[in-house]
Amino acid sequence: MKAVIETGGKQYYVEEGTELYVEKLDAAAGENVVLDQVLMANGVVGHPYVKGATVTAKVVKHGKNKKIIVYKYNQKKNYRRKQGHRQPYTKIVIEKISA
Repeated sequence: MKAVIETGGKQYYVEEGTELYVEKLDAAAGENVVLDQVLMANGVVGHPYVKGATVTAKVVKHGKNKKIIVYKYNQKKNYRRKQGHRQPYTKIVIEKISA
């Protein structure tokens, strides 16, 4: 069974066994998370979500992505700002899709 889920403001096309890196979730590693914002499940498209459809996922780990550099610069004004950012993520594995 395949589904399209929404989490962290992004949409993901998943099936059972899929490993995903999503925006950080409030769950400890090893816990199960139920994602109920299902946009499509088994070919049925919701408006905006499919009623009664859920996706169960297991949280594998939490971490941070590689650092990106945010550099702001205005020429001729002696304005330079350098800032780094590491986005937190959660790695999940899709276990069950029920529609």
